[in-house]
Amino acid sequence: MAVSQKRPGRREPPPAPEPLAPLIDAHTHLDACGATDAASIGAIVDRAAAVGVQAVVTIADDLDSARWVTGAADADDRVYAAVALHPTRANALTEDASAEIERLAAHPRVVAVGETGLDLYWPGKLDGCADLATQREAFAWHIDLAKRLGKPLMIHNREADAEILDVLAAEDAPETVIFHCFSSGPEMARACVDAGWLLSLSGTVSFKNAKDLQQAAALIPPDQLLVETDAPFLTPHPYRGAPNEPYCLPYTVRALAQILDKPAEDLARETTTTAARTYGLASCCP
Repeated sequence: MAVSQKRPGRREPPPAPEPLAPLIDAHTHLDACGATDAASIGAIVDRAAAVGVQAVVTIADDLDSARWVTGAADADDRVYAAVALHPTRANALTEDASAEIERLAAHPRVVAVGETGLDLYWPGKLDGCADLATQREAFAWHIDLAKRLGKPLMIHNREADAEILDVLAAEDAPETVIFHCFSSGPEMARACVDAGWLLSLSGTVSFKNAKDLQQAAALIPPDQLLVETDAPFLTPHPYRGAPNEPYCLPYTVRALAQILDKPAEDLARETTTTAARTYGLASCCP
């Protein structure tokens, strides 16, 4: 996701797509979409449910957000959560913060540890951004936490393919690893697929200039493929730049289905099966 928590732009939200079911939004940010309480959370997931999105996983990137997403998952039974400190905020992983992240991550409706990983884009550009050494140390801590809790590890990777592979090898990756908003090319996709990891595709796969990513998408087996919005960011074509929400997920899935030359209904069913298995959501999406 982008570092800013502000909602992007002032463009009108996209119209609701034709329903496509079943779907699970494997990675979104309900707080950054404007949700503040149970009513506004419910309104967002109601809009999503109306087009076939049966469940969402809302993701934390700092300590306040970790508290919020855990509460959001308790507030609506269609919402699940993941908690961690975003790599750019890794310098906030104090002893107290790590204890609280660990406590929140153990919550039964927290279904992953994330988003964590490495970001080589922002250091030097963003004031207060954690340097690579600090990010790496925090990433290793989150890897260990995911293994101790037996929960999936959700990775943020920005311009750090080789470095992330190095850390995962050095720290012995957990059984389940998810690369959220996968945006690398075919070489990285092959490495991840061969390792048995999951790749989650967002609206970026629909962008006209995303040729390498589209080639990578064709290499992902159905049982290693997830779909996400990363809302309110990365709104799919042709609404790029407008505010994103979980209800926009069918646009991405239909675009991806065209790339893969597969019926959108089949892709929806496959990705939902994979998400339900990965996150342990069998009771939500049988």
